[in-house]
Amino acid sequence: MFGYFNQSKLKPQLKMAVSRFGIASNRKTALMKQQMREIAKLLNEDPPKEEKARIRAEALIRDDNTVEAYEILQLTCELLSERIKLIASQKACPDDLKESIHTLIWCATRVDIPELLEIKKQFRYKYGKDFVDDASENKCNVVNERILSKLSVQPPTAFLVHTYLEKIADQFEVVWSPTVKLKAEDMAQPTKAPVGYSVQVAPGTGLAPSSPFMPNPNGNSISTSHNTTAMNHNNHDKQQISLPLPNLPVVPPPALSTSKPMPPSANYPSPIDTIEEPDIFVPSEAMKSSGPPTTNMQPDDIGKSTETQNVDITDDNESNEEDDAFAILQARFDELKNR
Repeated sequence: MFGYFNQSKLKPQLKMAVSRFGIASNRKTALMKQQMREIAKLLNEDPPKEEKARIRAEALIRDDNTVEAYEILQLTCELLSERIKLIASQKACPDDLKESIHTLIWCATRVDIPELLEIKKQFRYKYGKDFVDDASENKCNVVNERILSKLSVQPPTAFLVHTYLEKIADQFEVVWSPTVKLKAEDMAQPTKAPVGYSVQVAPGTGLAPSSPFMPNPNGNSISTSHNTTAMNHNNHDKQQISLPLPNLPVVPPPALSTSKPMPPSANYPSPIDTIEEPDIFVPSEAMKSSGPPTTNMQPDDIGKSTETQNVDITDDNESNEEDDAFAILQARFDELKNR
């Protein structure tokens, strides 16, 4: 079934596309704010989930570019809507509108705006199938370069992703520093594929001692799950890790004395002199010459100290004096009785 160009159908579609671009931009903007909060939460975790945050940042950059392209296409639709009479009056495409028309035809199958498909159909009726095919493939290189860049399928550079992460961390007051430092030769390249260094060991139970992998500045990964370090073997060379030891004070050994030991003196008694001996009664020379003591010593008194024996002798003397005094009194009493 053949169709024809209809000015009354093209202008309403352009007006509806303007409104559709505005609604889509507002919806994506609200979703991007939620995505930014999720990325900030990933960076704020301990340890931070950088790899997932970088993937989310790529999606955020793509949505940001799409919103930017929507706003440019919205202006393009408004321009063509105001110049619809010029388009209808000329058989060929006006030179000042060629870029705008080619841009809308190129974007018809690359954005989720259904009105652009109807607009593309009206331009095919107006300028022919070859014109639309050339515009769809951008053979004339007249499509807006900014639109080409924002709707490109190429992933963003690693530097742009890193910049987004830093700005999100600053905006949500998250203290974060990248675990893997971005090298100069990698800034213009897409972000490398994740290796899983930010994934926790046994995340379901949380019983793992530490994280599985930590990035190495050389690009290799070092395993830390069991407090071991994976060494990189290059042919037969091994990298050895040496830890500096603290500087401890050197204590000289005690000097060995070559002199003979000093004999014990009066000032320093020998250990033999300090041994306590038991108390043993030794009779003196006077006691030996006078013979045995007059007191009657019992067998139990043997071995008593000298002080105890002296006390017993004193008690015997006192008892003898009392006996003598009693004898004197008895003799006086008998003398008085005989008178």
